[in-house]
Amino acid sequence: MKRVVVTGMAGITSLGSDWASIEARFVAGRSGIRRMDEWDRFTELNTRLAGPIDDFAVPKHWTRKQLRSMGRVSRLAVGAAEQALQDAGLLGNPIIRDGRMGVACGSSTGSTDEIKAFGNMLLNSVAEGLNANSYVRMMPHTTAANISIFFGLTGRLIPTSSACTSGSQGIGYAYEAIKFGRLPLMLAGGAEELCPTEAMVFDALYATSLKNDAPHTSPRPYDNGRDGLVIGEGGGMLVLEELEHALARGAHIHAEIVGFGSNADGQHTTRPEVSTMRRAMELALEDAGIEASAIGYVNGHGTATEQGDIAETLATSELFGPSMPISSQKSFLGHTLGACGALESWFCIEMMNSDRYVPTLNLDVIDPRCGELDYLRGELRTMHNDYVMNNNFAFGGVNTSLIFRRWS
Repeated sequence: MKRVVVTGMAGITSLGSDWASIEARFVAGRSGIRRMDEWDRFTELNTRLAGPIDDFAVPKHWTRKQLRSMGRVSRLAVGAAEQALQDAGLLGNPIIRDGRMGVACGSSTGSTDEIKAFGNMLLNSVAEGLNANSYVRMMPHTTAANISIFFGLTGRLIPTSSACTSGSQGIGYAYEAIKFGRLPLMLAGGAEELCPTEAMVFDALYATSLKNDAPHTSPRPYDNGRDGLVIGEGGGMLVLEELEHALARGAHIHAEIVGFGSNADGQHTTRPEVSTMRRAMELALEDAGIEASAIGYVNGHGTATEQGDIAETLATSELFGPSMPISSQKSFLGHTLGACGALESWFCIEMMNSDRYVPTLNLDVIDPRCGELDYLRGELRTMHNDYVMNNNFAFGGVNTSLIFRRWS
């Protein structure tokens, strides 16, 4: 078995596109959530809250030809990938184009402008706005395909369009591809563009926050006063590398990935299951060859939905006990869906390396129905941990758990 390390990390979020900017917002307790006045025209949509990236601009060196096949979700993914490759010292290096590097990436859906155009064709019998690249921008694997084409990657292409676990499955499957010796380099992560249709998905389930006039007070993961989730957008990518390959080229190593667990509830499309959530974490521990006591912090999925918060914290508490520290950065960003697993993995590694752990924003009174855990609240907490876990769970009953080890 090969050992797998992280040699590049990057993300694009509503809080910023570099760790220093994002951490400053974490420290200040300032979220990226705002009222979406532009959604007022959707009269049957109840929520008006989201975490948009208002300042995202396409890099000037990207060509018109490159942009033709990319909707916003792919641009976020490719932008994060470019920054991650730069961080890894691999941007422009010919070794990423000779078959040694692949990509594992996903999103909940392709770009919705194109979906709208195809829907307009079916409804009104006109092909306005459709062209040769429309399907490429819409297709479920648009992020992975565009990353591969943009950088000339000829290794494996693994699409992971599994809603809220798209990013974490991307990292997990990339880790396994390297671990089992298929290739030494992978770009892994996920992305999501903001669309009111995604808010409507949860609105129809009565699962969105309605604190429309107080956007910075929501979402409230694990809080007794939460009233639902808030949708966000973003892109996050990691460069994963086989250890010996990384050492041979003198790469800077951020962390080692030592465990990945993934399974399915097999019960219900939207209702989470405590037993299989716990089993996914156990699978990651078994893969890492460590005991539960070795984990020093769990990054929770923490969507601020009643069923999700309760189920995941009960599963976590059953496995780790009441003293396990846990928090959720979705309280700052909203739920970035396909991007969250990648962004939160990046945050996990940065927190582990700095010994500073971000609390859950807006967590005032812990829901007594949640599992007994050490919920991080208030200021950032100083802790020294050698292992941290990142958990994500998705519609369809998809569960993932990743374990990162401090590199020294």
